[in-house]
Amino acid sequence: MAARWLRSLAAAPLMFGGLLAGAAASGFILSSAAPARALVPYVLVPSPANLEGAGLGIAQAAARLLRLGQADDAARLAALVVQLIPDDPRGWVLLAEADLRSGQEKAAAVALEKARSLDPRNPGILFAQGSLALKANNPTQAVELIQQGLKLDGRNAGAYFDLGNAHILMGRNGEALAAFEKAAGLRKDFWEAINNQALVLFEQRKDDAAIQRWRRVLKISPTASEPMLALASALNSRQPGSSESLELAHKALAGEPNYVLDSYQKEQLWGSRLRAATAILLSQPALKGDVERAQANAGGGSSDDEP
Repeated sequence: MAARWLRSLAAAPLMFGGLLAGAAASGFILSSAAPARALVPYVLVPSPANLEGAGLGIAQAAARLLRLGQADDAARLAALVVQLIPDDPRGWVLLAEADLRSGQEKAAAVALEKARSLDPRNPGILFAQGSLALKANNPTQAVELIQQGLKLDGRNAGAYFDLGNAHILMGRNGEALAAFEKAAGLRKDFWEAINNQALVLFEQRKDDAAIQRWRRVLKISPTASEPMLALASALNSRQPGSSESLELAHKALAGEPNYVLDSYQKEQLWGSRLRAATAILLSQPALKGDVERAQANAGGGSSDDEP
């Protein structure tokens, strides 16, 4: 988040009025004493500046918890922030991020919509809504939101990457390739965008271009399992059982066993042609032990780097 939380927590003190009473003598109340008044507490209502200071101070604490990976605690603090400063979109964005990291995607969507209503021309909010729509398997809405954001900030590499993924889900490979190329152009080390270019190119039967990009990815991230196995599959389709394809497959499955699963390949937006080529590669007798180990270990979280 670009904004910095600058203010610290301010307390709202509870103030009490005094009691007026007459003088007492010898245990008796003098007849001239004024009538006793009831004790009436009153609350000093914090000023808007104090409320803002309290909210921003708590937001700072919530942001620290997010950095420490304590998303549930951060979400509770962020919920207090938006109560104290409900008209500040930064608090709602913080709440959305905390909700998203703690698995509360519907709550995150509500918080983002509120943030957008307060700051409709903030491209970061639109990009976040687009990513959430993509995660909810709604690529049409994702494209609409991301494109709105790109009109305000046309140099966001991550937004172009998400746009490309949405186009893949909609079967628009040409548009997807253009978006991934734009993302990689904006961030030279964005290997995920280069990898996804190769995914599209391989489905378009442009194998040379796909292989060239996967090799480029492995120069940037030599241990990334996805491009390693994809390259192995493409090479094996040209020369079955080649030593390079087998070695790459061995390393890829050891690094990320989930890629042995066709369902996981689909989640990573692998097309039908690449999945078929991978199935042929993994049927090689030389990889039998690697495949069996991967199948035994599959099902955990991905170990590949994420964009």
